[in-house]
Amino acid sequence: MLHALIMAGGGGTRFWPRSRQKRPKQFLSLAGERTLIQQAHDRIEAQVPPERTWVITAGMHRAEAQLQLAALPGDRIIGEPCGRDTAPCVGLGAALIARQDPSAVMLVMPADHVIEPVQDFRRAAHVAELMAEENPGALITFGIVPTFPSTGYGYIHRGALVTTRQGISVFRALKFEEKPVAERAERFVGSGEYFWNAGIFVWKAATILDQLRQRQPKLHDAVQRIAAAWSTPEREAVLRREFEALDRISIDFAVMQDAPEVLAVQAPYRWDDVGSWLALERMQPQDADENTVMAQHVGLKTRSCVIVGDAGHLIATVGVSDLLIIQDGDVTLVADRRDEGTVKQIVELLKKQGREKYL
Repeated sequence: MLHALIMAGGGGTRFWPRSRQKRPKQFLSLAGERTLIQQAHDRIEAQVPPERTWVITAGMHRAEAQLQLAALPGDRIIGEPCGRDTAPCVGLGAALIARQDPSAVMLVMPADHVIEPVQDFRRAAHVAELMAEENPGALITFGIVPTFPSTGYGYIHRGALVTTRQGISVFRALKFEEKPVAERAERFVGSGEYFWNAGIFVWKAATILDQLRQRQPKLHDAVQRIAAAWSTPEREAVLRREFEALDRISIDFAVMQDAPEVLAVQAPYRWDDVGSWLALERMQPQDADENTVMAQHVGLKTRSCVIVGDAGHLIATVGVSDLLIIQDGDVTLVADRRDEGTVKQIVELLKKQGREKYL
């Protein structure tokens, strides 16, 4: 049977100040009325019932996740005692799912993506599930056809066509490469042989656990000990002790880059990882001066800005262009749009200065 793991542990620092430590990006409404984590659950609820849906988030956000995903049983929402990147998250989810269903197929997806149309995602997920059942030793990822030479995404070198199901192509994946420099990204996109790596996976829970056992034995053994203690009074103590001792590592570096059999399903849907404030331009309409406005705003000679503010707060601009102007509660961010990727450095600077109230 198909099970789902929603990874909701990110801090969303590039969306500061709207994204804060107490309520990071995945719990915000940035594309539509539903929050990003709610949209993630909406995408899979027709295929995966609540008792087979798991969410792993930061311990401090577990209550918020339960509030926003009220349809899920409380014991399916897990709070990590500390952040350890995606490999420990995936490993823990796989160990708990395999404990419940040893033959389970597992869909893994981040909580903070925007994917449309939903029915095309479900169709692709079904094809990936079929591939996992037919190729139980394979790890399956979703490849996004790139629309520009991004240096912020990972890439998948596409190999031979394996099959086509329901109009969706499935390829061998030859190699993964993280965030190439501009010239290399341009070459990747120009070749037509590369996908963006969406960070969405399907595999047998037993298969990913076996790959972790071979490649990350410390991690594998730790999540197995946590799973063994899950129904005992020692659950929380074992979870904290084992998880805190793990190293930070992504599932891409831990397993995917060296896995012997990886398939890439060509995504038929539109995908955006909503990585920074400029993502709003791809999801919201612009005014006549190419401004993206999600605020009360009045402006003169204002062009190509992203302007976001609280409902009761007026933002007035005169003679500015190419700026991010983000007001949220007690913080206002003004930045050159070309520096969108460095917003998270402001967060680090505030930490160093001990100004936690603004985080």
